[in-house]
Amino acid sequence: MKPAPAKPVALIVDDEADIRELIEITLSRMGVRTEAAADLAEARAWLAERSFDFCFTDMRLPDGLGIELVELVQKRYAGMPIAVITAYGNAQAAVESLKAGAFDFVSKPVDLAALRKLVETGLRLKHEPGAGANAPAEPDDGGLLGADPSMQRLRELIERLARSQAPVHIHGESGTGKELVARLIHERGPRSGSPFVPVNCGAIPNELMESEFFGHLKGSFTGALRDKAGLDQSAEGGTLFLDEVADLPLHMQVKLLRALQERRVRPVGSESELAVNVRIISATHRDLAALVAAGQFRQDLYYRLNVIEVRTPALRERRVDIPLLARHILGRLAIEAGLPQPPELKADALAALAAYAFPGNVRELENVLERAMTLSDGHSVSAQDLQLRLGLETPGATVTTEPAASIDGTPRPALDEQIEEVEKQAIRAALEKARYNKTRAAEVLGISFRQLRYKLKKFNIE
Repeated sequence: MKPAPAKPVALIVDDEADIRELIEITLSRMGVRTEAAADLAEARAWLAERSFDFCFTDMRLPDGLGIELVELVQKRYAGMPIAVITAYGNAQAAVESLKAGAFDFVSKPVDLAALRKLVETGLRLKHEPGAGANAPAEPDDGGLLGADPSMQRLRELIERLARSQAPVHIHGESGTGKELVARLIHERGPRSGSPFVPVNCGAIPNELMESEFFGHLKGSFTGALRDKAGLDQSAEGGTLFLDEVADLPLHMQVKLLRALQERRVRPVGSESELAVNVRIISATHRDLAALVAAGQFRQDLYYRLNVIEVRTPALRERRVDIPLLARHILGRLAIEAGLPQPPELKADALAALAAYAFPGNVRELENVLERAMTLSDGHSVSAQDLQLRLGLETPGATVTTEPAASIDGTPRPALDEQIEEVEKQAIRAALEKARYNKTRAAEVLGISFRQLRYKLKKFNIE
């Protein structure tokens, strides 16, 4: 008969005896044994004496700040999650503790339901295979391909961020894989068994935004025929990914900030609030700091979302990865098309890809190769098959494609460029007709909202 697994042990550091007792009682009912310390000195002594599975520390202690203990744990006991207890409404202290490496935080007065969820998540993290100081230094790519040093650093950063609950903001150009990075942070952390809910902040009409995020009750407004859970509730226990967060209108930024600080939401039409347990990861291709300076994005929300910033490198910054990515994409496209093997990239095609600036990054590379496979003979892809747009190559590089010429011999725009100009004019006309409502403009054009968003980014139409 196998012996019962040992109970996890938590260290509680707080100079208030009633807070220590409250946490001890709550954890004991969860099957967690506890030890207590009233100050930093006593906490250091406990940590030197034995190992713990979890730690709570108050921010203000008689002989120092709890953030000192967070830094000590990160330095010497990196496999142990540590959470900080902050005063009510002290968002700045919470942000500082997360930046220092705290797993999460809880505010006074302590919400016992939130406390239990926090402990459950932390203990899952502690006992994950490979967690801690002995975790592999070279994690698998998880689909984030690339041998460039910038990609290696990005993969290592994802592994570290997966062990935290701190809000993460991902910044990078369109097509650089921001959602993939967010998914990897979610999948490699203790919330992986719970939902990952992506939401495009620019795709929700302003009048429906509060209902979409926080839910609504039946009859709360015209058309509310039944109760509806919001995106926050749908992501309960998991991760809410706010893509294109810069598109949030100011009135919604205020409501989102409060939900982040209080970890509670009020559905439209409800008189009571609901506790939510989600991790927030946001992303945008726009410069949030510049938007804050211009008064278009709230500074307090910016600091709340941007506790840790991750940058996804542009494809032109890691050209060494282009052949690897191109062959991988061709392999996937060949499988989807039912081909026995992918076409080979000729030397002139590789040279053309290496010289091209890729303003659309990896997403554009996928589109270029999908088109090239269609135009090729099925066995190999040449530079001519790629049909790269002229004027976007690297200065000084040579691309083998030539511009089209008119009947009188003078150069004229390539066919692709002429078609794009027609598309731009049609999109601008539709936006004006719809009074810049993107959803209605997509309907006018007879395309999906997703297609319209892609084209707005592609043509850089603001």
